Amino acid sequence: MLLHIHSLLNSAKKQPRTFWHSLAPQTRLLCTLISVFAIALTPNGQWKTWGVYGLGVLITIFVSRVSLRRLLARVVIEFAFVGVVLLGTLFRPEGQVIWSWGILKITTTGVMVLGSVTLKVMLSLFVVNTLILTTSIPDLFQALLALRTPPLLVAIMASMYRYIDVLNREFTSMRRAAISRNLMSNPQMIRQVMGNAIGSLFIRSYERGELIYQAMLSRGYQGVPSSPEKLIYKKRDIGALLWTGIMVILGQIIHLI
Repeated sequence: MLLHIHSLLNSAKKQPRTFWHSLAPQTRLLCTLISVFAIALTPNGQWKTWGVYGLGVLITIFVSRVSLRRLLARVVIEFAFVGVVLLGTLFRPEGQVIWSWGILKITTTGVMVLGSVTLKVMLSLFVVNTLILTTSIPDLFQALLALRTPPLLVAIMASMYRYIDVLNREFTSMRRAAISRNLMSNPQMIRQVMGNAIGSLFIRSYERGELIYQAMLSRGYQGVPSSPEKLIYKKRDIGALLWTGIMVILGQIIHLI
């Protein structure tokens, strides 16, 4: 997970000039949110609808020219955490029993639900990570403000993004110090050292947060980020939103038919 955070913090890279990158950040964010909600709210078992959405996701990845290696690396890391939860959807009492061992039973309904939820998660992860890899984090915060997200919530997320790397380096130095003193020699000692390190890190982060907040107030910080200027949607932004809406409506039409 720390590796994933490190890749997020170091994602600032010169982006290619594509149609996707020419869109306003709030347009990219809106297209992503619409796609994720459409994918997640589709009932289980609608394979043709997800086929349409998957085609839209592939087109977005192709147009954005995102690095497939980086995209797959991020999706694999995130899916490793979600996959543990997904296994619980496999064991359901409904449907015809395919395999059983004691109280554990795999049914046709469980397989269908597992496949459906897995598709939802994978498509959503691809869409969200494409947005993150092609849009800088400050632009995402400005897009959230442009979409009328509460400024205080955006300020909290911005502070967390800015200082999470500081906490990561602090934890790494504490772990290195413990290893140099041979305090990580057995599992029991590792648990004690990590527990003490996490507690010490919490106290340090709280104290540092107070100092930073006082320094920001002394420099005129008002508690919320400044609102961005009124953003105008261009023709390409309207076209991208219409394209996303058409894909969603087409998928739902196939579902209803």
